[in-house]
Amino acid sequence: MIRLKEKYNKQVIKALQEKFGFSNVNQAPKIIKAVINVGVGRNAKEQAFIDNAEKSLIKITGQRPVRTKAKKSISAFKIRQGMIVGLKVTLRHDRMFDFLEKLINVSFPRIRDFRGISEKMIDRTGNLTIGFKEHIAFPEIRVDEIENIHGLEICISTTAENREEGLELFRQLGFPFKKEDVK
Repeated sequence: MIRLKEKYNKQVIKALQEKFGFSNVNQAPKIIKAVINVGVGRNAKEQAFIDNAEKSLIKITGQRPVRTKAKKSISAFKIRQGMIVGLKVTLRHDRMFDFLEKLINVSFPRIRDFRGISEKMIDRTGNLTIGFKEHIAFPEIRVDEIENIHGLEICISTTAENREEGLELFRQLGFPFKKEDVK
């Protein structure tokens, strides 16, 4: 199997140059970073939940997450300034490519009733945001060892100029998109 970074350098750049008519290799869009985010939500006051979510992020990414804190108090949500409201990990370079390869080849097939990623998840600047309801889709998480299931969000940032370039980049890398029904 071709590793994702090698595939990008050898195949994807050439395909993008041909499709969009880029004269220079550096004009082709590339992936800058992948950010994995867990919001603690209702469980913000439970330290055990935050610790478990942090341990699962460490297992999934191989990197310690940053604890994000509330910038200001919001009484309707019972949030105080400085309270931990989420955890995030930013992956770049080789770790990012290893994570994305694992995401495409292992995690997506493990999701229950997975039919593909919707093309609507790509924004107008070519970035892809994917939400998981359960973090157990990742192979590092053993179901018998977890105490509570939480969701997570993966945001993949690119240098694409528009949505079409971003969509083609992700297609060339092998992300499984839904086959839209033509009516």
